[in-house]
Amino acid sequence: MLAKVKTAAVLGLDGHPVDVEVDISSGLPAMAIVGLPDAAVQEAKERVRAAIKNSGCLFPMKRIVVNLAPADLKKAGPSYDLPIAVGILFSSEQVTADVSQMLFLGELSLDGGLRHTNGILPMVALAKDIGISTVIVPEADAAEAALVDGVKIIPVSSLAHLVSFLRNEISISPYQPDKKADAPPPASPTTDMAYIKGQEHVKRALEVAAAGGHNVIMCGPPGSGKTLLARALPSILPPMTNEEALEVTKIYSVSGLLPSDTPLMRQRPFRSPHYTISGAGLVGGGHFPKPGEISLSHRGVLFLDELPEFGQSLLEVLRQPLEDKVVTISRAQGRVTFPANFMLVGAMNPCPCGFYGDPFRRCTCTPSLVSHYQRRMSGPFLDRVDIFVEVPHIDYEKLADDRLGEPSAKIQARVAAARERQLKRFNRTRLTCNAEMTPTEVREFCKVEETAQSLLKAAMKQLYLSARAFHRILKLARTIADLENGDIIKAHHVAEAIQYRPRRTED
Repeated sequence: MLAKVKTAAVLGLDGHPVDVEVDISSGLPAMAIVGLPDAAVQEAKERVRAAIKNSGCLFPMKRIVVNLAPADLKKAGPSYDLPIAVGILFSSEQVTADVSQMLFLGELSLDGGLRHTNGILPMVALAKDIGISTVIVPEADAAEAALVDGVKIIPVSSLAHLVSFLRNEISISPYQPDKKADAPPPASPTTDMAYIKGQEHVKRALEVAAAGGHNVIMCGPPGSGKTLLARALPSILPPMTNEEALEVTKIYSVSGLLPSDTPLMRQRPFRSPHYTISGAGLVGGGHFPKPGEISLSHRGVLFLDELPEFGQSLLEVLRQPLEDKVVTISRAQGRVTFPANFMLVGAMNPCPCGFYGDPFRRCTCTPSLVSHYQRRMSGPFLDRVDIFVEVPHIDYEKLADDRLGEPSAKIQARVAAARERQLKRFNRTRLTCNAEMTPTEVREFCKVEETAQSLLKAAMKQLYLSARAFHRILKLARTIADLENGDIIKAHHVAEAIQYRPRRTED
């Protein structure tokens, strides 16, 4: 008898329908899986055999052929265990039921229990898109699956549990999400700006960056607080919207990094890879392409400490994602696109020894060495950075002062108000912040008063700014105006935006 069971595959961040066809015929006992399976899918033979036997059912000692259709779509991962086992039970007539409107997902253990499976969210979203009403998932993944509205989620603990349900011996209530999940997210355990001494101008720069989603590079001697300031940045970022939270959750689900107790990612990601990371680790890749660090920091912060040490080739691959907010990975089998809308925050020393321009310690680097060190970051890369800020040495008086600075909660309130203005401005577009504006939106929304235009014209001529830098200054000035609740970009907004332009040491 031929049995057909529905399941799904994940390619990139999107689900694709897969039909599991099982045929049992007379012959020597053997089991073959066809349809471009990877090693994890091939190993399902042993897991399924043991799970069926240990669940109180009979594994047919005949020739079994399992086809995963369509045959030209690569199948990866252990999520096919459950649909293959169900297909065998149906084909051997141990279970009979109408499963035409059911989609089965889950990895089996040898005792028949169901384990957590990566990529549940995009596969359940696919079920909704193609009109499948019911999805069978492991109990551990029910909360994640329930994030998709309009689909009935049936949580099962084991294959035996599912068999009893399909035989109508027991009933399983559809999973109902906890209403507490809609509550505001708890405060993230990050450093509060109030406890960072001094560096008020850097805090202001980070506030502007957070308000508009702009990229930042901080430059200063060792121990001046660059890393501490970067790690405090998430504390002033506004909470994610539901749409943003679902985007981030889908990425972490596919990557296998979604915490078991957090079905929905509420906190903005903060990723800090080491400079020894590979290109594939940074932008994504692999035989079956997986999201890299730039996609894992989507809607959050990608912090690159010791920025010049990443090497020019690694930094150059960031140019396209910084501009387009997506990264496309091409392989012989096809192309996969991952979202990469992140805030880049870089920290660097001004020279190899770290003390170029420091008033207290002498720099031991030659001028040419300083210039060469800073030129590890190319002009086109720096052109995509909106804010470049110096982080100087901190005086003893500021470190010894017991008074606290402005708390992160106050700064976050101003940032959230500015973001709210931007969301209202972009309500007819897919944009969420000023940094995402294209030249079309810049022309429409960045209205500049006459005195500010004169200042901008002079800056263009004296600083030899590119067209990209011109638009980035306008976007930055728009954010500064939003923080002041202003509709028109004024001269002092442009002046502050210009002072954040990247600078480099000449030979």
